[in-house]
Amino acid sequence: MTLLLGALTIGLILSLLAMGVMVSFRIFSTPDITTDGSITLGAAVAAALIVKGHDPFLATGLAAVCGFVAGMVTGVINTRFKIDALLSGILVMTALYSINLHIMGRSNIPLMGSASLIQRFGAMGEAITGRERVSLAGWHVASSDIAVLIATVLIACLIGGALFLFFRTHLGTAMRATGDNSQMVLAMGANVDRQKIFGLGLANGLVALSGALLAQYNGFADAQMGIGMVVWGLASVIIGEALTGSRSLGLAIVGAVFGSVLFRLLVAIALRWGLNPNDLKLITALFVFAALILPGLIGKLRRRAVAEAAN
Repeated sequence: MTLLLGALTIGLILSLLAMGVMVSFRIFSTPDITTDGSITLGAAVAAALIVKGHDPFLATGLAAVCGFVAGMVTGVINTRFKIDALLSGILVMTALYSINLHIMGRSNIPLMGSASLIQRFGAMGEAITGRERVSLAGWHVASSDIAVLIATVLIACLIGGALFLFFRTHLGTAMRATGDNSQMVLAMGANVDRQKIFGLGLANGLVALSGALLAQYNGFADAQMGIGMVVWGLASVIIGEALTGSRSLGLAIVGAVFGSVLFRLLVAIALRWGLNPNDLKLITALFVFAALILPGLIGKLRRRAVAEAAN
């Protein structure tokens, strides 16, 4: 049960990453590799501030702001200097590796003994229940784990709801229109470059927020923790689309959350069954590859079957 609670919690934390990838990949059709650097940036900023005694709420908020700035830098490089979006993300991600090391001062910052949001949520759960362990479906689990899970559910719902409402505002609608047809938006007099810069900033702000919470949950921030996270986000988005069967805004956000949770559960089950942790990134990449090509293959088979039936 503890493994299940942990998988659910991490899946919900990484759902913020999935929402960020959804914004850049689906709304702006931009393969933003900045994600790998901005999630570590969020973890590094939050951890560095927390170990120095700063309020964890403030540290987490500043981590999201730093991610927002990193995403805007990618957008500026892409739009102002006319550098390919993929290459722009790679440039910023590469620069962020050194920046993250400077922020942390070393390759790893442990948070054991430091006050974090996760510790506060756990302490709140123990204070409410009045005991360290509670019974859940016949299993005895730590009340702090239950409290942290509930807190992450609320955070994911709050961020997802805010993202949905934002994309229904005039600014959000203009950003969605920019991703769908930038020439039309440009003809209407809107600043396409500004929309894209802000959109990439928003995406990486969500990613950095996910990194800040993940570092506090794991109890450390590491310079290598962002490797391959963009693939994780893509997997979550693709799974979510398969679950909901739609790319409409509301269902896309819900799908990203459920896709992240389901993907984390699948990873936890695989590790439980003896998967070598060293193969995790390889399995993730293969899974995303399969998820990307299967819809096309299924469509071809259906069209072929219809054509044969017509003949």
